[in-house]
Amino acid sequence: MNDTEPTTATEAKVVVRIFEGKLHRAQRGHGKTFIDGPPLPPPEPVRRPARVAVMLALAHKIQDAIDRGVVRDRAEVARRLGLTRARVTQIMDLTLLAPSIQEQILFTESVDGVEPMSERDLRTAIRHVLWPGQRGLSPSHEAQ
Repeated sequence: MNDTEPTTATEAKVVVRIFEGKLHRAQRGHGKTFIDGPPLPPPEPVRRPARVAVMLALAHKIQDAIDRGVVRDRAEVARRLGLTRARVTQIMDLTLLAPSIQEQILFTESVDGVEPMSERDLRTAIRHVLWPGQRGLSPSHEAQ
């Protein structure tokens, strides 16, 4: 019998590996691994105007085009933009919000694609004709 071969399962050789240096735990997908250097810092968040802010700006551009006579009415706007007349009305209704709400909306940003509010949320405030009533229902004023 050879001295290097184990005679039983308990006599099997155990291999020990020693690593020197700094290792950092990193997650890649669902698994975890070790890497030589520290993990990269997370990327800067992507900030863009919120979708509702873009829609409000579009509503003001449409109203300006109607006022200047570039387009005749909302129906013509709908035909040119390929939207329904109902959708153009929804967009144009954003101009009925109180000026302070509109100002807040125009400065609202979407961070990493997460929208802070939706146009649908604002429709309940638009239904209130009086601006003080709108201010109490607007999602942009709830954060204050």
